[in-house]
Amino acid sequence: MHIGGITKNTLLDYPGRVAATIFTGGCNLRCLFCQNSSLVEGLIPEIKETDVLSFLEKRKGLITGVCISGGEPTLQPDLADFLREIKDMGYDVKLDTNGFEPQVLRNLAAEELVDYIALDIKTSKPGYRALCNTDIDLDKLDESIGLIKEGLFKNYEFRTTVVAEYYDRQVAAEIGEWLAGAGTYYLQNFVDSNTTFVGRGALHGQTREEIEAYAEILRKTISEVSLRGID
Repeated sequence: MHIGGITKNTLLDYPGRVAATIFTGGCNLRCLFCQNSSLVEGLIPEIKETDVLSFLEKRKGLITGVCISGGEPTLQPDLADFLREIKDMGYDVKLDTNGFEPQVLRNLAAEELVDYIALDIKTSKPGYRALCNTDIDLDKLDESIGLIKEGLFKNYEFRTTVVAEYYDRQVAAEIGEWLAGAGTYYLQNFVDSNTTFVGRGALHGQTREEIEAYAEILRKTISEVSLRGID
């Protein structure tokens, strides 16, 4: 496992759990608004897998879940082995993914290694390639979305980070049509930083009022649409 960071205690990353979040290095996308560009590019020192597992062993009883984020965790060839060790400690596991490795999701689900999955929807389909800044196979993403909607994982969410330059009411309507029938979708606002691929000041979050308008559009086709981390 290529591990580039760890948050040792969080109430935000895993709904209903006090959790630790582990960040894997590398990604198959280059989303312009990515807040973890240093992880994507492999520009930070790696943390030893044995050190992470030792930490989790010592935290039994203090945390109840482990979130695996990135980067893109499904690119790690030994992800399943790593999750087995975490599950053997008694932890629930949440996986954050961009959805472009559907076969990996099938394999993890077959072994019941993931208790909760969060799939990031970057934007609506027409703008996906430009926003992700790379050539991608949207059929793979469609496959992952279908698997999740059909119940591959017991607990799931779809979510989108709202960047004002890339998300508007038309995008909301297109995503609503794309995810029609989904159970849970979160909108979370973009927060500017120096860690994106385009640098500070180039991109912006949206007002709460406008995000509420997006949510109303999405609720026409998605059962539960909520705002997360928006003042």
